[in-house]
Amino acid sequence: MFGKRKKAKQGSIGESTAESRSEISEILRKVRKIELRTRGLVRESFGGEYHSCFKGEGIDFEDFREYQAGDEVRTIDWNVTARMGHPFVKNFVEEREMTAFVAVDISASGNYGSHGPSKRELMAEVAALLTFSALQNKDKVGLILFTDEIELYLPPKKGTAHALRLIREILLFEPKGHRTSLNAPVHLLKNAVRKRSLVFLISDYLFTDDLRKELKTVSRKHDVVAIQVSDPAELDLPAVGRVRLEDPETGKQIEINTGSQHLRNAYAAEARKWQEQIDSEFKRLSIDKISLRTDEEYLPALHSFFKRRDKVETV
Repeated sequence: MFGKRKKAKQGSIGESTAESRSEISEILRKVRKIELRTRGLVRESFGGEYHSCFKGEGIDFEDFREYQAGDEVRTIDWNVTARMGHPFVKNFVEEREMTAFVAVDISASGNYGSHGPSKRELMAEVAALLTFSALQNKDKVGLILFTDEIELYLPPKKGTAHALRLIREILLFEPKGHRTSLNAPVHLLKNAVRKRSLVFLISDYLFTDDLRKELKTVSRKHDVVAIQVSDPAELDLPAVGRVRLEDPETGKQIEINTGSQHLRNAYAAEARKWQEQIDSEFKRLSIDKISLRTDEEYLPALHSFFKRRDKVETV
């Protein structure tokens, strides 16, 4: 139920059990907090915004009704009109139900957070918000957890219990892999998910994959929304003197002097260049992208995205 749990530390059985219970209790508190916050946001605004932005794949005939002033003439059913002696129109409803997938990068770099929550915790909260929005609109939601392989796949379902399990798995699941690659989730979405679906691809995108090559095909088959979660310390090195840095995905270490203005400027320039390349690739692929940071409130960025998307959908 909780995915792969962390191994207990060495010590007495009683101590290990207590630590395990404490850890699970803390996770459950986080899950409950995320649930309360995100469900409240869905009720207030995000549920409606989600519905406006992500529509079903078509419309279904529901029934006939009498013609009213302002109705589209093309919807008049002439056979029924002839039988009844006055105009009747066909009434259609949107085929609302969709299938959504939340694909979350749980590689080692997601555990980092220099300002409060880690990237993985922020990913979990955003994923919860999107999940509850989808469920409110009667959509099914599936989960894909990935590193450089598929770590966990949960088929699309409905219901609060399913949503809470998704949140727990994102927070607690311990992956086998440490690095990030889109190869595995893209392969799964291209070959195993047959129906066109809405895919929220949540990652820090700290990898060397060719984005265009990986996402070109899957973005044609599915409606992909990329959500990038970053930490400010990854974009601008803080001036804290000599430090030893370790790449969490490879284990490589390097000692640098962050007091050097020249080094910080060079690092910031490379970070900007890398970010511009990421943004450019998504733009070429016509994939919507949302940028979030661990030191900033995520609601304005999501609201802005929904407004932009809604304008495009209504054009």
